[in-house]
Amino acid sequence: MNNVQKNIIYSVLLLASISAVYLYRAAQRPVLMEIRGEAMGTTYQIKYLDYKSRQFKSSVDSLLLVFNQSLSTYQKDTEISAFNQDSAKTITFKLPFFYPVLAKSLEIYKATDGAFDPTVAPLVNAWGFGFKTEKFPDSSRVDTLRRLVGFEKINFDKNQVTKLKKGVMLDFNAIAQGYGVDVVAQFFEKQGIQNYMIEIGGEVLCKGKNAEDKFWSIGIANPTYEASGGSPTQAIVQLENKALATSGNYRKFYIIDKKKYSHTVNPKTGYPVQHSLLSATVIAKDCMSADAYATAFMVMGLDKAKQFLAQNPSLDAYFVYANADGSLATYMTKGLEKSLQEVAPKPTQKADKP
Repeated sequence: MNNVQKNIIYSVLLLASISAVYLYRAAQRPVLMEIRGEAMGTTYQIKYLDYKSRQFKSSVDSLLLVFNQSLSTYQKDTEISAFNQDSAKTITFKLPFFYPVLAKSLEIYKATDGAFDPTVAPLVNAWGFGFKTEKFPDSSRVDTLRRLVGFEKINFDKNQVTKLKKGVMLDFNAIAQGYGVDVVAQFFEKQGIQNYMIEIGGEVLCKGKNAEDKFWSIGIANPTYEASGGSPTQAIVQLENKALATSGNYRKFYIIDKKKYSHTVNPKTGYPVQHSLLSATVIAKDCMSADAYATAFMVMGLDKAKQFLAQNPSLDAYFVYANADGSLATYMTKGLEKSLQEVAPKPTQKADKP
């Protein structure tokens, strides 16, 4: 065999080896999977990378269906609906979801000095934003319902929850969607999925990276879009193994005698909040916490929320609010400066960053 023949053989073998390596690596690349559906009175979207191309929609739907059986206030046959009946006193948990959300609610209730409080349910209902519809209560009705609000009105452990006063009710709508995201994430972790984006009703948890090997990019809604147009996205943030939740008063509200009444009710005053904060987006390690803190900040208002964040650096937040002259402004914590990009037209005046 001459040198020419040897070179040809070596070249063929080299090309074959390169092709084999390429095909092997291609076979080892995970496939981007996507599922969508409806659950918890809203929609969900999940993207994940899986080497086995597994389809988990039926499993997710089943999981969220059982989740609803515990925490949905809009279904009459759930655990929380049973607790909210006037005749009920103690409910023993049959499903594993009620206790964790109660425990987290108590933790954030204490941390925020009661700004987050799921026992505010009777007041939310009275103002027309809850699972039992009233509308526009007078001051005497508000004062009566305020006596039913406060975590000291219930007692619970890992097995059961007891109301200590007749008429006390719970509403986890400000934390349940975030918790649902965490529950679905736990399912994906058990399946060995390490790269995913889970979104339920706008609450999001991201792990790992996307198909382009980049951290997941998540949009934050522009709270003035429906009223004034412009970009529907206020900002885009890259989430690195974090959760995001947004609360705002720009969709659920009504106007009486030219006065706006929003769905965020202050548990201490009994009235819908009246302040400049339009939306609060919170980034935390888990979505249940992000969801609850976003609501708490909407109750606190801008100044108190900023003070809270200064004392709790483990949380990041992005606020959109109105100045005294009506111009819009934004505020973000220092931890978001490198990962968040504002895409809506710049506000007239922009708030200082800490």
